[in-house]
Amino acid sequence: MSGKIRVAKTVQTTSFSLRHQDVSKKWLVIDADGAILGRLAATIATLLRGKHRPTFTPSVDCGDNVIVINAEKVKMTGHKATEKEFHYHTGHPGGIKTRTRAQILSGAHPERVIEKAVERMMPGGPLGRRQMTNLKVYKGAAHPHEAQSPTTFDFISINRKNKGA
Repeated sequence: MSGKIRVAKTVQTTSFSLRHQDVSKKWLVIDADGAILGRLAATIATLLRGKHRPTFTPSVDCGDNVIVINAEKVKMTGHKATEKEFHYHTGHPGGIKTRTRAQILSGAHPERVIEKAVERMMPGGPLGRRQMTNLKVYKGAAHPHEAQSPTTFDFISINRKNKGA
């Protein structure tokens, strides 16, 4: 044998799994003013699930609490605001109704556009529904969560495409 020394490498034999008692949640504020809806919803879904953390565990609610302000000022590219239609039924015979995203944004509850976009990016099931309760969306710039001392998440500065024209 030659004079080389072999060093044994240690291999981790167990994988890390976070317990729900060990989860520490943060509060984040995202300003949706001028943000592109799809990119914003994808980022919010990632934060709600906790996939941005190194301790991500798929079966545990390990995401952060997200507050979105200025929901009525969100933007969409192309003709998605006027041409994409959503149908709902009133429950009465012949009660099918159709609304576009532009009509919803100009209505009484513009926050529903962001809520539904994020909800459609979350997993379906009990855990996904529980993680959706950590999302708070507000029409204006004010929100009632100042006591939690949330930190600002600057979504627009992450990528130049996040800002709508």
